[in-house]
Amino acid sequence: MLNIFVTPTSTVPTRMPPAEPVAAVPTDAALIAAWHGGDEPAAAELVRRHARALARFLAGAGALEADVDDLVQETFIRAFRALRRFRGQCQFRTWLMTIGGNVLKDAHRRSRRARVVPLGDDLRDTDGDPHEQAVADEAEQRLVAGLERLPRLQREVFLLRAQQGLEYEEIAAALGTTSGAARVHYHHAVKRLKEQMK
Repeated sequence: MLNIFVTPTSTVPTRMPPAEPVAAVPTDAALIAAWHGGDEPAAAELVRRHARALARFLAGAGALEADVDDLVQETFIRAFRALRRFRGQCQFRTWLMTIGGNVLKDAHRRSRRARVVPLGDDLRDTDGDPHEQAVADEAEQRLVAGLERLPRLQREVFLLRAQQGLEYEEIAAALGTTSGAARVHYHHAVKRLKEQMK
């Protein structure tokens, strides 16, 4: 006969000690509110969270490597100056990318007035297999040239989607268009780039 009234013999205590509270990761909105309240570390956390993605976006959008850090800094300066006007209609990162795109456009306008001579190829890094380096350089040059030939809106949509992983709704909010139009711009950009990479 089976005894179902067996007393437990486990050594695990029946009462668990209270768990240590886990600090919740503050949202961007919480950090913005804290910064408005004078919390300087909140601003530093926003920069830490978003600076790398912003730098990748700016580099992909055509910023010179030597200028990326300055453009990121200028973007955050403009963003923090305008932060009181941020209403949260889109994610903070999307809003920041929009500002970054405007900073880059301003930088391009300024650079047209004062042309800078790029470094010569003899100063580039030559580590690795020369053939692989040549193939990679050629592919990179074709991609950069293809991106430069895209209309501005297609290029920005492509970079926000492919490089930053933003959803079409976020891209639409950042660029002031509809999500359907963002999809069409992305599709056309991909099609043109594939044709140019052949």
